[in-house]
Parts: sequence; C-alpha cells; structure tokens
Amino acid sequence: MLRDDMIMKLGIVHIMDSAVGMPVLSDQPIDMGSNLCDFLKGHIEKFTESDDIKHCQFSEDSEVMELIKGCHADNFVETSKALCEKLYAIMNSNIDIPAADVAVVVFGCEGIDYFGFLKLNYKTSYTHATKATEEGGNLNDIILQKAILPSMGQKLTEAFLVNLSNGEIILTEKKYDINGEKKNYFSEMFLECHAPMSQKTKLDIVTRAVEQVNKKYYGDDDTERKMEIKKAIYEELEEKGSLAVEEVKEKVFKNSPEMQADLEEKLEKYNMVNEVVEPKSEATIKKFQKQRLTTDTGIEITIPMEEYGDPDKVEFITNEDGTISVLIKNIGRLSTK
Repeated sequence: MLRDDMIMKLGIVHIMDSAVGMPVLSDQPIDMGSNLCDFLKGHIEKFTESDDIKHCQFSEDSEVMELIKGCHADNFVETSKALCEKLYAIMNSNIDIPAADVAVVVFGCEGIDYFGFLKLNYKTSYTHATKATEEGGNLNDIILQKAILPSMGQKLTEAFLVNLSNGEIILTEKKYDINGEKKNYFSEMFLECHAPMSQKTKLDIVTRAVEQVNKKYYGDDDTERKMEIKKAIYEELEEKGSLAVEEVKEKVFKNSPEMQADLEEKLEKYNMVNEVVEPKSEATIKKFQKQRLTTDTGIEITIPMEEYGDPDKVEFITNEDGTISVLIKNIGRLSTK
C-alpha cells in the first residue's frame, strides 16, 4: 500500500506502558491533521510494502474478529479500548513484550476500507529539557527519554490491518519470549489467527537449506562454490522476480541427484518442496546483489553481480601453490570512500 492512495478517516491513540500497571486509554479520537496523517500513512506503507508481512484469516472464535466486525463510527472508541485492554493483559503477563503506544485507525485505500492497529514500540533517546532555577533563572539540560515513538523510517515489528470487505488480515509480527518459549504472541494469543510464513522467511529457509546441503558435500572452505550458488539464486530472482524451489534445486545441484534429494528432505519439514517464493521488496533481495569476499589477510572485496559474471571485468585465478588471485580488469578510474 502506498501512502498517496490512503485516505485517513478515524484514529485514536492509547498508551500501553507496562511500567504503569494499567493502560492509559483515550476517550476521544485524535484530530487527523496532515502531519499526523503522514506519520501514520508512512508506517502503514513501510510495513505493508515489506516482505515480512503475512496474509491470514481470523479463527472462527476470535474475540478480535468479533470486535472489528461490530465496529462502526459510533463505537470506534470503545472498540479500540477493548482491543488494547486485551493486548495489555497479554503484555502485562509477559515482560519481554515491549511497551508502546497503539494507534488504531480506519482508512480507505483504492476503494477498500481497512481497520488498522499499529503498535508503536518505544525507543530510548536523549532530548533537551528546560526548568526554572530557585534563583528565577533558566536551566537547560539533556535528559533520557524512554518513550520515543519510532520514526517513519523504522518498520513496525507488530501491526495488522483488516480488509473490512473480506476479513483478510495483513500482519507483521516478531517473536518474544512467552513462558520460556519464543512465540508469535501477536497472531496466536492476541488476534487468534494462523499466520503463514512471510516471503522473507521463506526465502531465508530456502537459501539456508541450500547452504547447508552445499556445506555437507563441499565443506565450508569452497568459496568459489558458494559464490556460484549465490549467483544462481540472484539470476533466478533477477530474471523471474521469484524463486521456484524446483528450478533452484536443478540449477544449483544439477549434477547431483543425491544433493537434490537432501535439499528436498530439508524443505519437506516446512512443506516447501514445491514452493515459489515471491519477494517484492528490494531490501529482501539486496544481499544477493553483491558478492562480498574477505581474504585471510583482511582485504575486503565487494563485487556487483553484473560484474562478477563478466570475465572481462573480474577473473579468479587458482595458482599452482593453491592460492587464489582475483584479477579486476578494465578499470576506468578508482575512487576512495
């Protein structure tokens, strides 16, 4: 979702500071001025355009679903309070869940209305403070502020939108320690929905499985082999905009049915043998766009993939003594940073 396509209609902010012992709930919607609208739209765009999002549906007995289904302009404030009270009870019982302000909004985007719940986790930073002295003067100081809201450039770790026309949830979340176990409390305990893996998580699983199989057969020191694997994955993403597990398996391990079988076995536990991963964010695939090499003497080399695959630009030479030389060719000019 792009911010320019959004029309903000209603909004309210509640304070969910665990240190207070109870939520500080607002009784009035906020004035949706242009600056505040830009702030909220920026956060919605940031998390919905990320490959961390999950698309899911409420379970049939979800309390949150019932509250949102029954929400309208007249009971918007009370609905938002009930949602925050439910979340605060979970937060109060699990100290690892961070304190936050929550912005609850209703907005339109491309002809569809959405109900939004944005958990704005606090960060700590320094700011100035001014106070009067006993002599009647002024004292400027710098203090530690522990309830700074995330800027528009930061992606929220917990937020959800509900498409009010079909009930679909767009969700982003982070695992926290719940009774000694890392858990997606936001979807499982709060929303009561089953959230499938995000595209980013799927891509990480596939690439990690490929690396593990390669390491098993080639060891951990075959740098050239690792680079070829990264190149193969990059080419798939660049040419097709997606990563089909079946095609990656045949391309990376084309001469080894045994390695292909090992990769399938690793991915079966995630039900991803026939998966097609479709990342849309540039940040998700950024790590595949360059080869980063470090020599045993500490020299670091970064090679864009377009240059890595061009023998007229970069050449790797295996010397008679087993060492490797990297020849960088046809340099027009050099610059330093």
